[in-house]
Amino acid sequence: MTTGSLARVLLVDDQPLVRSGLRVIMADHPDLEVVGEASTGAEAVQLVEDICPDVVVMDIRMPDMDGIEATRRITAGPATARVLVLTTFDEDDHVYGALRAGASGFMVKDMALDDILAAIRVVAAGDALIAPGVTRRLIAEFAGRPEAAPARSPRPVEGITEREREVLTLVGRGRSNTEIAEDLFITVATAKSHVSRLLTKLGARDRVQLVITAYEMGLVTLPG
Repeated sequence: MTTGSLARVLLVDDQPLVRSGLRVIMADHPDLEVVGEASTGAEAVQLVEDICPDVVVMDIRMPDMDGIEATRRITAGPATARVLVLTTFDEDDHVYGALRAGASGFMVKDMALDDILAAIRVVAAGDALIAPGVTRRLIAEFAGRPEAAPARSPRPVEGITEREREVLTLVGRGRSNTEIAEDLFITVATAKSHVSRLLTKLGARDRVQLVITAYEMGLVTLPG
């Protein structure tokens, strides 16, 4: 989906009230169209094949098949739908699993509605994000996993410049392109260019995956 286009959205949540609320809210926004609803992960996987939405707003805890497995199947399949996980704070221990499964973003249900709608638009446009309040907790949880602990010294990556390492560190800390530009005294366009090159060099699908890849390779450490 290009900027300014209509985003076709599939709502996946086992609570009808949640789905109904999101549908009503999106009805007031002409650039967002709810094209389907599912109450289980299995239903979501099938609907993605049937209706080809742009964005799947996915809950995690559901009967039949949870959101993490559904996300894994959706992103591994031929469909181009992108997944935005929308769940509650007491489930944020699942952030890592959802993102590793291929989700392009993670938001929490108690965020402002405008922020949730903005997140849907960002994901539909091909970008990725994590709610600011979750970013550090994600990194802390990831860094604390024995299987994810970086080596004592970062593995060398051919072709990554010192400037790109600086940008990567800031991306890992949840900084936006605008904030990276301010921190490094460069233009936003230059910051965006650095991020794009890092995505290519590290083979990361999007910005969220770039953070995870950076930690796995030992290129970024948990900020103090």
